[in-house]
Amino acid sequence: MSNALEHMLLRHVEAGTVPGAVALLGSGDVDVAAVGMASTDGEPMRADAIMRIQSMTKVITSVAALRLVETGRIGLDQSLEQWLPELADRRVLSSPTAALDDTVPARRAITLRHMLTNTSGYGMALVDSPLQRAMADNGTEAGPEPVTLGADEWLMRLAELPLAFHPGEGWRYHHSFSVLGILLARLTGRTLGEHLAEDLFGPLGMVDTALWVPEENLDRLPAAYRHGESGLVETEPAGGGFYAGPPPFDVSHGELVSTGRDFHRFARMLVDGGRVDGDQVISTDHLRQMTSDQVSTECKTPESFFPGFWEESGWGFGVGVRTNGPLRGRYGWSGGQGTNFFVDRDGTVGILLTQVELGENLGPMLAEFQALHTPSSS
Repeated sequence: MSNALEHMLLRHVEAGTVPGAVALLGSGDVDVAAVGMASTDGEPMRADAIMRIQSMTKVITSVAALRLVETGRIGLDQSLEQWLPELADRRVLSSPTAALDDTVPARRAITLRHMLTNTSGYGMALVDSPLQRAMADNGTEAGPEPVTLGADEWLMRLAELPLAFHPGEGWRYHHSFSVLGILLARLTGRTLGEHLAEDLFGPLGMVDTALWVPEENLDRLPAAYRHGESGLVETEPAGGGFYAGPPPFDVSHGELVSTGRDFHRFARMLVDGGRVDGDQVISTDHLRQMTSDQVSTECKTPESFFPGFWEESGWGFGVGVRTNGPLRGRYGWSGGQGTNFFVDRDGTVGILLTQVELGENLGPMLAEFQALHTPSSS
């Protein structure tokens, strides 16, 4: 572990930003560092801690989808209605804030490309609107909590609502990837977890990555927190919570747990041109598309995401891509439970795994982590 990374992690543990963290930074084989505690009153953080990686799942399901494209199971620009009949005959709001019954027919079907690029018409509504309120009312609003509905029920409820825009003509975060998980399950005839375990995690040696933590490994699952008015508030106990053991329903629309070492294996596959041990996991062409900006200028409206995002970033397939400045070419993403990864154009990989919800208290730590390396400084 570099001195700069170690000092940054320890400083934030001492300041109470996080109880503990797992991190690595470098090219090639690098050590996984663990600092602090797995819970505020518990055991030391382990290097093999199994962490809730939330939206870092998106890059993994993107690779899984591209592998199915390469075997001819589905096309990037093919309608998804064969597997997701709930998406047939979509209605589209006349404007994103219009009344729910103020709609027109969708101009085109939703495709896999729309899912991978967050341009399906589904996604988080960041401003108050009838659609935002309806998503909150029917249990399809995205948030920091784990999913509360089974995959089929969740998709049925989502499909009851109109799209915010015509597929391919706007950008909204998150929900496309939940639908993508269900698509992968239906296309392969098994749950998302079963498909990923056989198709990706086994070949890559990602032995601890899954949609839940088995009972024999619960001692490696840290507590989860969010910052409250008087400090850290526990939201899930160490060894417990939603990800402890098999869930009560199908979570093919859910998100993964993983370890620093497992996720590093995945990131190294990307660095190595989509190859592992000489085997091509995804093609170099799909890897290039995945890690470069795939969103048109017209879709990058200020209200579509957080302020300033589009000024220096774009979106590929499952990852954000830096399009300007000294970090141009860096790709990666964060998870809502305080996780982040990046890959730089010189092959450097950075992975930071905490278990504290993203917010204004954690933002500076992630920004410092992102600034620890620039390609030109290597």
